[in-house]
Parts: sequence; structure tokens; C-alpha cells
Amino acid sequence: MTELLTHAEYQAIAAEIDLPAAPYIDGKFRKGAGKPMKTVNPATGKVLATLSTAGAKDVDLAVKKAREAFDQGLWSKAHPSERKDVLIRLCKLITRRRRELAVMESLESGKPIRDVEEVDIPETIECIKWHAEAVDKIYDQVAPTGDDAMAMVVREPIGVVAAVLPWNFPLLMLAWKIGPALAAGCSVIVKPAEQTSMTALRVAEIAHMAGVPRGVLQVLPGDGPSVGEPLGRHMDVDLVTFTGSTETGRRFLSYAAESNLKKVVLECGGKNPAVVFSDAENLDNVAEHVVNAAYWNMGENCSAASRLIVHKDVKAALMERILARLRDWKTGDPLDPANHLGALIDKDHVKKVKSYLKGKALAGGTVDGPYIQPTIYEVRASDKRAKEEIFGPVLSVIEVASEDEAIALANATEYGLAASVYTSNTRSALRAARAIRAGTVTVNCYGEGNLATPFGGYKQSGFGGRDNGIHAHDQYTELKTIWIDLSDPRDGDNIG
Repeated sequence: MTELLTHAEYQAIAAEIDLPAAPYIDGKFRKGAGKPMKTVNPATGKVLATLSTAGAKDVDLAVKKAREAFDQGLWSKAHPSERKDVLIRLCKLITRRRRELAVMESLESGKPIRDVEEVDIPETIECIKWHAEAVDKIYDQVAPTGDDAMAMVVREPIGVVAAVLPWNFPLLMLAWKIGPALAAGCSVIVKPAEQTSMTALRVAEIAHMAGVPRGVLQVLPGDGPSVGEPLGRHMDVDLVTFTGSTETGRRFLSYAAESNLKKVVLECGGKNPAVVFSDAENLDNVAEHVVNAAYWNMGENCSAASRLIVHKDVKAALMERILARLRDWKTGDPLDPANHLGALIDKDHVKKVKSYLKGKALAGGTVDGPYIQPTIYEVRASDKRAKEEIFGPVLSVIEVASEDEAIALANATEYGLAASVYTSNTRSALRAARAIRAGTVTVNCYGEGNLATPFGGYKQSGFGGRDNGIHAHDQYTELKTIWIDLSDPRDGDNIG
């Protein structure tokens, strides 16, 4: 566990940070062709920096440099162990500068510093390290053939990758993309969210110091029309990997169809259920997981369990425990490690979440500037709060009378990212886990698996691949079959 500093110590670090403020292209910061963009501290409303942003010309330059680097082969054709060594050096440099990165992340995103220090930074490092360590241990294949041929199935890096990131986990989602993509040998161009560009810029700079060649990792801050769309439509980008809203994800599929049919991998929204059966044991433990699932990162989390589907026999006892747990979830200044909840990302998002705060709440429901108290509503299954992704600290509670009703409600959504089931019966747990249409189903806990397990969704929660695990590595490669004719030419004309 990371040892946290005091509120005053974090404030002192914040006052001294030199913030990056320009696109990182071909191994250095360059003034961009786009309009200046202010990055704002959502907790205070104060401008942290005015960024020089990228425009269409910068996109073209970055893609050109990425392709040149890929074709030259300093990275793409390097021995896997060489890429591993460089990525591990990157992890060491991130570790040395973890406090700086943690404070930058908290300042720009409104995330509680305790979460960044204890979760985001360690998992960012572990993700890059995991893929670095895996890259020289992944074997290609030899397909079964007769004695007159040999067929090899080999992986090759896909080429130039555009990684389009969300604002809710800037560093961690950066790692989820660049870890496997760089390990595979690709050149990567990162488009951070407009609200949270600075940690990606800093990591690109650190990566160059670690030995990642020029052009292999570049970062283009800017908005969707100026950077995201040109990357999505670019004829020399081979793959776009995107995490964000389902609406924006659809656009990247359109861009690919209208350009070069580039590969597209989407990790999109969720309206994830926590299903509690009547035989759930240790309701104190269930309550702890439900609260964490609903309110971690202010509910700004695609895998947040924002629907509690609970059997009527245990509902009252569970709700009593959940309400008691909420007392420990303090909301306030993100740089104060005493706070579990920080500020929502910006005024527009506060307005969106606030629009769902209607009627009598079982808890919370109050708004104080950028802060929204953890909120609970008891709703019907038809209520929009039980159907729409709010992306804020709002939990909708739905009572059911049977396991079948619970599973049916869990699946009554256009999304299918994650779910959790609480029961003491192994058969019920496995039945529910198989029946719920979601990419990750946890039993008697909330979580997303770990770095070894693929993460992504069914239905409108995902498309084209998965983050994490070997499955993530595979999506940044192309499969090639090499067929070798071993037949004796003395036997006449042979076709393999």
C-alpha cells in the first residue's frame, strides 16, 4: 500500500509542478496548429495551463513520423527482449516520478489523490510491466500439415495505432493501450481527452528518456473534430483503439468504413448490475462491495455498478448496511487524502448528472459546485435512472422477487460490460454468471478481473477486441500464415 502524504504536502507539490503544454511529436514538444485550449482544475475552476493543441497538419506529421519509425524497424523489428527492457525502464522512470504524475492527474481530472496514489499509478506501472514481460514469452504456432509442407502462423505488429482516451482514468487507460501496443512493436499516437492531456504528454516524454525511439510514441492534445476525427479517417492509420462513450465509438466505425477499413477496437459504456440473491451471505461484505462499485471515482467509471438488483427478502437488511457505509465516503478537495470522492470532471457533466437527481433520495441528492454527494434512489425498472448511463455517484435500487426476475432485469439493457452476483449457492452463481450477457461477471465481489484477464463488453459496450491480457496484445498484431512446400520436386508438379 502506498504511503499517502498530507494535504499540505500534496498542495506543495502542486504549486511546483512544471506542466507540459504542447503536442509531443517525433521525440519533442512542438507548438501545434490548433487553437489554444485551457485545461481547468475541476475542483477549483482555475486554469492550470493553456495548451497548444494539434490540428490536421499535426495529425499528418505525427502519422508520417509514426510510419517512418515503424518502417525503419528500430522498434517494430527490435528483438522482443529489447522492447521489454525499454518498457521496464519506462516503468522505473514512472515510479521515480509517481508523485508528480499523481498530483497532475488529481489536479486535472478531479480524482481523489488517494485513488490515484493507491490504484491508478501502481496499476499503470503494473500494466506496462505485464505486457513488457509477456512480449518475449508469446510463442507463434506451427499448423498441422502433412509431411510435404510446413505452415507457420506468426504475429506481426499491425503498424500505426491511434489510441483515443477517456478523461475518467487518464493514466490507467493510457497504459491499457500503450502497454500491449508498444510491446507488440507498433507506433502509437495518443489522443487524450480534452480535459486530461497533461499526464499523457509527460509519459511520452518519459518514454523517450527510457529509450522509446522518436516517432514511436506521440501525443496530440486537442478536440475531437481537430484530432480524433482526422486520426479516425487517416488512410495511414492501421488501427484505432478507443475507450469512451458508445455514441463516439460509433463514429470511429463510420470513419473506418469511409476511409481505409482500419481495425477498430471499442470499449464503451455500461449500465452494470449488482445482483443480490436471497441467500447472499455476509451482507456487510456485500454492502462494502456495492458502495465501492457504485461510487469509486465518483461513479465516473464505465464498469460502475449503478444498478442494485436485490431480492426483497434481504433488501432492508442490505440497505441498512449500505447507508451506514456511505458515512465513511467523504466528498471534497481531491488533494486531501481524507476524501474518497472528488470533483466531477466539468460543469457540463455536473449539469448532466444533476438532471437525474429528482424525487426523494434515500441518501445524498445534493450538489455543491463540482461535488455531488453519493446518492441512492429506489426506482422501478422502467425509470430512466435504471436504464441510462449516468456516469456519476448515483445508485438505483430495484427490488425483485426471484432469481429469474433478477437475471432478466440484469440483461434488460443495451449495454453488457460488467456485472456482479452475490449468493452463497455455487450453482446459482454459475447459472447467473453464464446467463448474464456481460464481458466480466464477478461473484461475491466487485471488480474487473486483473491484468491477465480480458476486459470488454457485449452488445453496445464494446466492439472488436478486449483490453488486458494476451487478448489485448493480439489485437495489436496481424496474423500471417507462411506456407512452405517441402515436397520432393522429383515427384512432379505439387501444389501445397
